[in-house]
Amino acid sequence: MTKTILITGASAGLGAEMARQFSDLGHDLALCARRLDKLEELRAQILVRHPDRRVEIRALDVTDDDRVFEVFRDFADVFPTIDRVIINAGLGKGAPLGTGKFHANRETAMTNFVAGLAQTEAAMEIFRAQNSGHLVMISSMSAMRGMPKSMATYAATKAGVAHLAEGLRTELHGKPIMVSVIYPGYIASEMNDQAEHKNPLMASTEKGVRSMVAAIEKEKASAAVPPLPWAPMSVVMKLAPTPLFKRMI
Repeated sequence: MTKTILITGASAGLGAEMARQFSDLGHDLALCARRLDKLEELRAQILVRHPDRRVEIRALDVTDDDRVFEVFRDFADVFPTIDRVIINAGLGKGAPLGTGKFHANRETAMTNFVAGLAQTEAAMEIFRAQNSGHLVMISSMSAMRGMPKSMATYAATKAGVAHLAEGLRTELHGKPIMVSVIYPGYIASEMNDQAEHKNPLMASTEKGVRSMVAAIEKEKASAAVPPLPWAPMSVVMKLAPTPLFKRMI
């Protein structure tokens, strides 16, 4: 069945690849991101492959609260329904706490958590009005446990949005609004393509996103992806004693 899927942060990386793969599965798309030119290129690519697909695009900086609600409401007006919202937009900037880089950590916190809250509010406004929908929160494996150094703030924001979604799942249990939290491990994306050292566990964008899309399509409550090695690794990360955990990371 064709669904309309709204994806934020869709201009590149995981968001763009999700758009491609969901279009391959027959779904229509509502795509938003800061870079409208990149969205136009993505839409053109998708329509070459699937001329009958409907792809609407809007420019959106998710840190502009008013614009988040404006864009989500606009998509809700131009499509019969919004069946799924994937909160994907995020930032990986950060620095060890107390090293004079508060501005970088604040930017990450505002983009990943406060903007994530705004997107969740806007999505739930639509879903409550429809009495249906599927909210998907893209978290991170770093949310499994507090992380050190430059990852500290990023991990905290990803844990925060995961808990936000989990709270909604409890509230909405038994109702026709589903909530999923996706915890990606190392997946190649624009966010990490400048890293000096590639992690040996890094999955390609296509392979990593394919596992994300599979979990989302199944409407799993939560999923660590790709399942191997990240499903078992999630248990280790949560339970490992601090000295061992520090050596692991």
